[in-house]
Amino acid sequence: MGAGPPTYDPEPTALPPADPDGLDDLVPDTVLDGARYGTATLRAVSLRGDSARYRGEPRRDSLLTARFGAGEHALLLIAMATGARATPRAHRAAAEACHWIGRAVGTSHERLARDMRAGRRGDLKSGLHRLTGRSLGRLRASAVEQGVDPEEYAATLRCLLLPADPECRTRVFFGAGDGGLFRLRDGEWQDIEPRVTDAAGEPVVGFGSAPAETPEGDRLTMDLGVPTPPSPYEPAPEPPREPFRFRASVARPGDTLLLCTGGLADPLRGEPELAAHLRRRWSGSPPPGLADFLADTLVRVKGYADDRTAAAVWEA
Repeated sequence: MGAGPPTYDPEPTALPPADPDGLDDLVPDTVLDGARYGTATLRAVSLRGDSARYRGEPRRDSLLTARFGAGEHALLLIAMATGARATPRAHRAAAEACHWIGRAVGTSHERLARDMRAGRRGDLKSGLHRLTGRSLGRLRASAVEQGVDPEEYAATLRCLLLPADPECRTRVFFGAGDGGLFRLRDGEWQDIEPRVTDAAGEPVVGFGSAPAETPEGDRLTMDLGVPTPPSPYEPAPEPPREPFRFRASVARPGDTLLLCTGGLADPLRGEPELAAHLRRRWSGSPPPGLADFLADTLVRVKGYADDRTAAAVWEA
């Protein structure tokens, strides 16, 4: 799609170089996953961009899908990270960011699940802010241990929390760094990415969740650059270098929620033909199978050759 055919071949060309003493460091070209819990069906994918495939570079995006707990009390975490561009350890930084946030959420999953079921958005916001800051702080500490520049050993981090309880339709996005958060409702895309620097206009809460502000004055989308209130989850970390992003919303039947890194968010915003194609493919039910979801996310757009990582949730 786009003004002309993409520059690169449509299939992988060159493999990244391998170190015989570091084979655990190899990153597969594509990772695909999925699940169904409660009213939600999940599809998730991370794939190497055309540029990296051509140059034989590893995928800078990392994807983690994890379930903590069991039964209706379980909590699903989808985490995706993108390492800094043009740095040799980008894939490692992204994987480590996903690892640290997974560990932090897993340790606190029972409290997080209770807060989601009870609708305690303020506790969720402050707690997840600290977990994010702590995880990215550990990434910077790892850079120092390796003797590399923390600015180069860095990653964006974007996460989605889904409760397994079918009676709880709360969906929570949080993280730091650019990318996309979109909602497909009634056959139309809505860009609901939290705008941390743009306070103009009415904030979008989405999915029919009632107030944009709690009785205590707690707004659901804020720039939380300095963590100040106490948290039940973790000690306060140093302020993150990227503004913290947060959105809590209540899903409606028939909605599709899409969380993605910049590799898909940019062409989705910049090429109407791609947005229209995915709207036709993902509207209605049933949700696509894993192979169909992979094919949909592989649709190429001229001028966009970065890695793509995406997680979509269909609501029954």
